[in-house]
Amino acid sequence: MTENFQAMATLAAAKMRPVFPETPLMRNALLSDRFGADVYLKREDLSPVRSYKLRGAFNAMRKVIPEKSLFVCASAGNHAQGVAFMCRHFGVRGVIFMPVTTPEQKILKTRMFGGDQVEIRLVGDYFDATLHAAQDFCQHEGAHFLSPFDDEDVIEGQASVAVEIEQQLGRVPDHIILPVGGGGLSAGIFSYFDRECGYTFVEPEGAKSLAAALVEGQPVDVSPVNTFVDGASVAQIGARTFARLKAVAQEDVIALDEDRICSTIVEMLNVEGIVLEPAGAMALEALGEVADKVKGKTVVCIASGGNFDFERLPEVKERAQRYAGLKKYFILRLPQRPGALRDFLDTLGPNDNITRFEYMKKSARNFGSVLIGIETDAPQNFGTMFQRIEAAGFAYTDITNDETLAQFVI
Repeated sequence: MTENFQAMATLAAAKMRPVFPETPLMRNALLSDRFGADVYLKREDLSPVRSYKLRGAFNAMRKVIPEKSLFVCASAGNHAQGVAFMCRHFGVRGVIFMPVTTPEQKILKTRMFGGDQVEIRLVGDYFDATLHAAQDFCQHEGAHFLSPFDDEDVIEGQASVAVEIEQQLGRVPDHIILPVGGGGLSAGIFSYFDRECGYTFVEPEGAKSLAAALVEGQPVDVSPVNTFVDGASVAQIGARTFARLKAVAQEDVIALDEDRICSTIVEMLNVEGIVLEPAGAMALEALGEVADKVKGKTVVCIASGGNFDFERLPEVKERAQRYAGLKKYFILRLPQRPGALRDFLDTLGPNDNITRFEYMKKSARNFGSVLIGIETDAPQNFGTMFQRIEAAGFAYTDITNDETLAQFVI
């Protein structure tokens, strides 16, 4: 079965070459030096649609054209753009269903890739309603539904990433680190390389669908999911993808905190000039979890996508600072007396910077509440700062990691 799959994936990769070039496999000196390994990045963020999704769309569409000429998908992200690109390439009609809440930037990019070949329909506030509308349309119009991951032809198309890695490296790498959402990319790469290398599968902490499926022995719904890592936040891994991934060892699947992933996004942007979306940064951040395992080895990290909306950059920086312990928010109980604010300011160190100050006095006559955001240059500064605050007689509540309060206040 493996040999047959390898042959089909190799053929799929060859068929893609007239449509778009292979994505680069680039050795990264920063990460290689940091982890004592030869770390390569498979730059799917440099594909024509800035993700690997056009691979599966191409392979699934080429197999049913010309019998089918109307294609449908439900997506608010990379899959929609990949399908749109391929509809334009093949000259076929595509209808792409997106939630009403889809950011305008994603709608415009999908329309740009598809041109006149694509119609975009905004249906439903949540993806379930969007998907239902797309499937109903397929039944009535006899269209071909393009799944983002749970389709054998899509899996085979995504496996072209592995074909290119082997060709570019000249051999099978020692270890591959790759993100997991619905499982199309991971199932394709795992099926292609089989047991010839080591693996680390990375999921966001708020959407551990593969880990849950391995425990239960079947796909399970892990709703509600944290959608921050939108390219990998899938509530249930696909049935077909899990059939290929069920042999994965549970210890080879790890989850990363969403705020932690932001640290890699910021570093890659500032230091390397590489723009990654949250899902695209997961494999790189996971190196820190497997440092001992990959030391001295040749490692490939799949940078799965770079469709990053720069309007999110302040939030990403904020999350990265909070994870690194460089920024905190707290509610200060401030006495209503002359000089109280000056006394509080005296507790701050030379590298403690106030980034937010919001006075929230309501009916209390003797005390008022102040929402304060502090940014510093070393995590340990907060320990000494809080000691000085307490010594000065001020009461406070640290709300940095209170997700409920953060949604409404921060």
